[in-house]
Amino acid sequence: MIQIEIDNGSGFCFGVTTAIKKAEEELSDGKTLYCLGDIVHNSMECERLRKMGLITINHNDLRKLNGVKVLLRAHGEPPETYRIAEENNIEIIDATCPVVLQLQRRIKRQFDANQNAQTVIFGKNGHAEVLGLVGQTDSCAIVIEKFDDVKKLDFNRDVYLYSQTTKSLDEFHKIIDYIQSHISANATFKSFDTICRQVANRMPNISAFAAKHDMILFVCGRKSSNGKVLYHESIRVNPNTHLIESASEIDFNWLDGIKTIGICGATSTPKWLMEECRDCIIAHQDD
Repeated sequence: MIQIEIDNGSGFCFGVTTAIKKAEEELSDGKTLYCLGDIVHNSMECERLRKMGLITINHNDLRKLNGVKVLLRAHGEPPETYRIAEENNIEIIDATCPVVLQLQRRIKRQFDANQNAQTVIFGKNGHAEVLGLVGQTDSCAIVIEKFDDVKKLDFNRDVYLYSQTTKSLDEFHKIIDYIQSHISANATFKSFDTICRQVANRMPNISAFAAKHDMILFVCGRKSSNGKVLYHESIRVNPNTHLIESASEIDFNWLDGIKTIGICGATSTPKWLMEECRDCIIAHQDD
């Protein structure tokens, strides 16, 4: 019999847990609730909440609504979203993660104080959190997705560097080192470590967990930015790591010769989904 362990450190982070709890509370009363964007980057969890009555909308839909309740997910939103909601008499249920909210405020204060500086955000272009951060700067912020992008900055001008909360700490420090070694003596460079430790600390945890098992099932929505980072860390430590979105994607041929399986996931992976994958393997062995 194959031994299966679910990683205790995997599963929803605080921000996602709070957003889902707020949605469930509203939906339990049978009220209509809209969510601006997928509440979490996990299709299975989104489907579960859809069946409870959650209606996912985009920004174009928001402009057409009036007098309804709209939940803002943990990723946060730019000021424009709040302005539209006020104009359209929309009640906002704000589930922005406190870590993201603090980062938004910090960027806005710095931008208002020195609009001639380059506000730089290490993050994924188009990601919901990053859109909310860029929105604090009247869309003036420069987004760099990877280390090589740092070379396009003007090192003769002040640079204020921030990070999307779920990015790699190692790559962020690499970017800091490069800017420090290239910034002009006449320019100011300040970096702010805004990476969420609840996410960053999962890197060493995933490494240790992946090393313990013959095979890893990394359960994660393919849209998850945080999931991609953690999955790559798992596969680096244990090449026999498989990325799946649900139990239906498990290939039972993977089990040949395997004695131990570790099941883990991202900050957007619900515990019930990892348990479903475990139960699927157990049922297959019992057949």
